[in-house]
Amino acid sequence: MPSLPSMLFRRSSFATLLIAGAVSACALLAGCGESAEKTAVAAPPAPPILQGKQLRFPTGHPQLALLNSVPSRPATDIVADLPARLVWNEERTQRIYPAFGGRVVAIGADIGAVVKPGSVLARLASPDFGAAQSDTTKAGVDVNLARKVLARQRELFDAGIIARKDLEQTEADLARAQAESARAAARTTLYGAASSINQQLGLTSGIAGVVVERNINPGQEVRPDQSGPGAPALFVVTDPSSLWVLIDAKEIDIGSMQPGTTFELQVPAYPGETFTGRVIATSDSIDPGTRTIKVRGVIANTDRRLKSEMLVTARVREKMNGVVVPATAIVLERNQHKVFVQVQPGVFEPRMVTMGHMGNREVVLSSGLAAGEQVVADNALLLAREFSVAMEDAGNPTSPQANQAK
Repeated sequence: MPSLPSMLFRRSSFATLLIAGAVSACALLAGCGESAEKTAVAAPPAPPILQGKQLRFPTGHPQLALLNSVPSRPATDIVADLPARLVWNEERTQRIYPAFGGRVVAIGADIGAVVKPGSVLARLASPDFGAAQSDTTKAGVDVNLARKVLARQRELFDAGIIARKDLEQTEADLARAQAESARAAARTTLYGAASSINQQLGLTSGIAGVVVERNINPGQEVRPDQSGPGAPALFVVTDPSSLWVLIDAKEIDIGSMQPGTTFELQVPAYPGETFTGRVIATSDSIDPGTRTIKVRGVIANTDRRLKSEMLVTARVREKMNGVVVPATAIVLERNQHKVFVQVQPGVFEPRMVTMGHMGNREVVLSSGLAAGEQVVADNALLLAREFSVAMEDAGNPTSPQANQAK
């Protein structure tokens, strides 16, 4: 028979086991309750329902916080930013090419030099120009000889020795010699001295300005056939106090870019400053590669802060009719533009619209939307995806959404 102390030890051990089992059971039940609670929290929200053309979200749906809506406003004057580039004013620019072949013997002006009409930029030793000078001299000799012959013929005609037709032929020979002499002299005078044969051809400036480009070196051989499309000029002289602005305008902007229209230039090199220009010409064709219209403007540059080939932005103000919405609200679907209108809280419907003007931040809609309507400005693509999913579910009669819609 077991002793009393051993019996008491067994009872206390059994009680301890019972208590441990109860604690484990409570912990297990608590864990099950927590899991059930977590399962209930992690349950997905009810999806939106498509009713007709409207998509209805349940109250408190988490995606509603992402679909920010803003009211559309009437369009008045909008600002359009167009890419542009500064170039030399070709009405005040001269590109100098050689009229005769030869070798460069001296450079008279370098880049940055201020020149006047007639200033010698470079001098060439040109046998071709020497031949032209020789032709001028020979033409002058022929004129002198023709005059002497005509004087003798008149004496003979007065004496009755020759016929009138011989006199008239001599007069015609003198007229032809004079014409050839004038032509040869004009050619050589245009490029240099016509009174001597020195073969020195001077490249001169025909305008007042600044030498902005030089593509010639001493000892270089130049030829007239080197001048052509794409070939660099030996010298470029321009008046930098006026520059051209080449603007790439979209088709919808052409109405605001007529000759005489003023615009503002924004130059990255001078942040916060604006320069005012004026449109002087508009192209009659559209560039097939970029689908833009070339617009040419002119801008004053008396302080010469602006430089040729600068990339700038031309800002013009355009009068538009319609409503203005953020550019992020536009969704493109099958070559058509649409927006999503919030007709009431949590209810959205698509609306096909017509673009009047597309800017970087805002667009103008000429039709399809009234002023004051709430347009989804953020995550419009997300809403378009929800519409697509809802339409697919509505076409499936076994889906929960289709049953809920019924």
